[in-house]
Order: sequence, then structure tokens, then C-alpha cells
Amino acid sequence: MDQALDVAVGHRPEASNALPGFLLLYGALYAAYGTESAYMPAFLGSHGLSLERIGLVLAAGTVVRIVAGPVAGRLADHLGARKQILTGAAGLSGVIGWAYMLAFGLTPLLAVSMAHAAATASLAPLSDALSVAASNGGRNFQYGWVRGTGSAAFVCGTLLSGQLVDRFGLSSIIITSSVLFLIMAVCAMRVRSVIAVRGPAEVHASGAFGMLWSIPVYRRLIVVVVLVIGSHALNDAFAVINWRDSGYGSGTISLLWSESVAAEVTVFFLFGPWLIGRLGPAGAAALSAAAGVLRWTVMGMTTAMPALVGVQALHGLTFALMHLAAMGIIARSVPERLSATAQTIYGTFALGIASAVMTFASGYLYGWLGMRAFWVMAAICAAALPFVQGLRASVERDEMRAGEAT
Repeated sequence: MDQALDVAVGHRPEASNALPGFLLLYGALYAAYGTESAYMPAFLGSHGLSLERIGLVLAAGTVVRIVAGPVAGRLADHLGARKQILTGAAGLSGVIGWAYMLAFGLTPLLAVSMAHAAATASLAPLSDALSVAASNGGRNFQYGWVRGTGSAAFVCGTLLSGQLVDRFGLSSIIITSSVLFLIMAVCAMRVRSVIAVRGPAEVHASGAFGMLWSIPVYRRLIVVVVLVIGSHALNDAFAVINWRDSGYGSGTISLLWSESVAAEVTVFFLFGPWLIGRLGPAGAAALSAAAGVLRWTVMGMTTAMPALVGVQALHGLTFALMHLAAMGIIARSVPERLSATAQTIYGTFALGIASAVMTFASGYLYGWLGMRAFWVMAAICAAALPFVQGLRASVERDEMRAGEAT
């Protein structure tokens, strides 16, 4: 079970000092992701895979993550050992990563990729479960600070990987990311975590998933996130193609893409916590969905530079603010003993599967409608607004009941 460093909810004398540990944890995690993600397809190709087989290996990893993430989250909740599971998963991610260096051909690379996907599947959700609990609703530190550090580290890792590949070859990204995962394991081992007092009875896996889905706030949140964050799939897959077809060069496109990342980091660090404090998590989710309607509507109408500069800045609202709102709602509505399970389901289904399905559909939509396909994404965000209203009502009811109980 979690060690003496951990304290029960409501008695957290060391939690306010936990921020540096979480900053290091998120920095190592997202730097590792950023280092390997951009060049992994090229690395697989250098180890003997055709384009079709590269797609197969990457798709198999996605399938494994869909299964392994919730399983790891449920195990962490069941054992009351989120920090230990996170530490072990990060360590395995680092060790398994080295096996890529020895794998050539479809079968060995497929086996390594699936094992690595299983190890990495729960890293971000379990980190979120620990950091959200330790932040204590922003009273100890803002969750957005650690998540914003992760976004900045991802960008640094991506930039670093380009330099490493140019100087040392594609194998350097595997070595670097594996080392970073091992560093993350050390950070996870030392981070201060917070656990809740266990309930009177254990909750079996099937009951845990059913219990989560029976919570109206959580159920509506998953729907909203699927629609709002899932709508980014068309942008991620075809925005650059659309801009190139409109005559913009690589330098301009890089600046536009960098603007969206800068907006994301800014919201995580500065504006997001302030907006959550003013609007509440449900109100922030509504603003995120409305920003999505505006962003995709404009992108479906024009590629004029002033418009693109404006809508790229909205990425901070459409993604970062939605994620912050989701973390706040999960913290308020989900029992602490199920928080890791809730985080892994959120990360796997609401983010992973939704993005995969939307990306698949985006190819057909863009081929049929061109840039007007963004209007479909605007409609999807608009469809989230009625669910947001129900989300707001559910959150208000829960807060009222909590107030009556105290």
C-alpha cells in the first residue's frame, strides 16, 4: 500500500510541498512522449517494416492501450497503490523501450510495440489521478501548472528529437525516450501522493465500471469530452494539408501550429485556473464547446491569415480548458476509491477512441467537403452544449447535497 509519505484526504500536511515532484514527473513523462512520437513511424521503417506494416504495428499498440489502461487503473484503485502501479509502469516502459533496438521485422516489432503500449497506457491517467488529488482542488497547487509543464515538455521533446535524429540517427529517439521513462519512474517513486480512506467494502472490476457509468455527472462528462476534444481530429489530420493547399509555406505553418501549443500552455498555467474559479467546471466546459463551434466554423469558411491566427489561439479553450474542466468534475463527482479507474476510462475512451474514430471519419469528410468539413466539427461541438447544460445542473445538485451534508 502507499507508504508513510502518503496521507489521508483532509489531512495533508506535506501536500502543499508536492508541486516540485509533480513538475518533474510530468516533465519526464511528456518529454518522453514528445521525443519518440514524431519519429516512431520512421524508426519502424528503418527496422524493416513496409508502410502497411507500420500502420498495423501502430494500430495494434492503440488497441492494447484501450484495454490495458482501464485494467491498470482498476488494479491501482483495488490495491490502493496508485503510486506503486505508476512507478512500475514507468519503469517497464523504460526497460521495454530498449527492446526496440534489437527488434527487426514484423513479429518482433509487433511484440515489442504491444508490450510497450501496455506499459505506457496508464502513465498519464495515473499521474492525473495522483496530481489532482494532491492539488486538493487548487488549495495546494493548481493542476494546470503540472499539466502545462507536460505540454511544454512535449514540445521540447519533439524539438530535441529532431536534433538527435540529425546528429545520431533514428535509434537515438528510442534511447532518449527510454531514459526519460526511467527518470519518470524515479520521480513517481518519490512523488507525494494522497489516498482516501477506503470504503467499507471492496468494489469488483465489473461493479466499478458500472458504478462510474451510473454517476450522471461522469456519464455526461464523457459524452461532452468525446464531442469537443474528438472534434480536434479533423484539425490534427488535415489542417496542415488545407493550409499548404492554400499556399502557405512550412515556416508559416510551423508558426501557426506553435501558436496553438503556446495557447494551450498559457491556459494551463494562467487563464484556465482563473476561468474554472469564475465559471466553475461546468461553465468552463460550456465555454470550451462554444469556442469549438466558433473555431471550426471560421476554419470552414476561410484560410485568411488574420482568421487563422485568431482561431489557433482558441486551442487553449477548446482543448486545455476542456481538460481542466474534466479534471475538476472527476475530482468532485467520482468517489476517491475509483478515481484512477475514472481517469483511465476518460483517457482511453473519451480521448483515445473518440480521436481514433473521428480521425477515420475525417478522411472521408475532408475528401468529400474539403475545408467545409470543419463545419461538421462545429456541429459536433454544438451538439455537446445540451449535455453541458445537464452537466451544469448535475454539478450544482452535487454541490448542494455536499453543502447540506456539512
